[in-house]
Amino acid sequence: MLPVSGRDGRDGRVAHEGRAARVVGIRTAWTSVGDGEFFCPECGGDRNYQRLTGRRRLTLLGLPVLPRGETGPVVECAACGRHFGTDVLDHPTTNRFSAMLRDAVHTVALAVLAAGGSCARTSLATAAGTVRAAGFQDCTEEQLGALVEALAADTGRVFGEPCVAGLTIELHEALDPLAPHLAPAGREAILLQGARIALADGPYTPAERDALVTVGAALTLCTDDVTRLLAAARTPS
Repeated sequence: MLPVSGRDGRDGRVAHEGRAARVVGIRTAWTSVGDGEFFCPECGGDRNYQRLTGRRRLTLLGLPVLPRGETGPVVECAACGRHFGTDVLDHPTTNRFSAMLRDAVHTVALAVLAAGGSCARTSLATAAGTVRAAGFQDCTEEQLGALVEALAADTGRVFGEPCVAGLTIELHEALDPLAPHLAPAGREAILLQGARIALADGPYTPAERDALVTVGAALTLCTDDVTRLLAAARTPS
């Protein structure tokens, strides 16, 4: 009898390997150790998840016979069922990202207003409009003015002074977690928003420029980009 060759031979090998896989295999038994909400890269939106750890076992004829160690942890999407590494949880959910962005714009507006010193009506109006556009729809000029005054009283800071340590810390606390999740254009947009608030009542003061440089650093923008953007904001669009 001649040896089997060609397509029939390949089909025979595939069938044999398939039978072998059904005889001997690896099965993982998963155990849930936590749950929550995350941004699923596969679904492209916020979904519920389970955090799983697993125990692998060698199976013979479908029956577990020998332990083969632990695996995971993994994150399983409740919607699509895909498994991801736990680093996927570092990405904020859509709702969390929106909140981070609102807080960042609000903090930048306050920092620039505090640095400006006079809290001119034009600056307050520009800041309030910027903060409302970011998601704080009930923000008013009066609220921002009161917050700036309270900030100055709390820190003992005189309006128009350079950005002090407490305000620098607040800017970094608001911007540092957000910056890695923003595209370069998004980080530049936040700095430009702050620059337009500063320019609403006239040219930059030294304290306003200092505050904006601090904003740029917290957004991981290089010095040349910060200088370029501050100059661009002075050019009417």
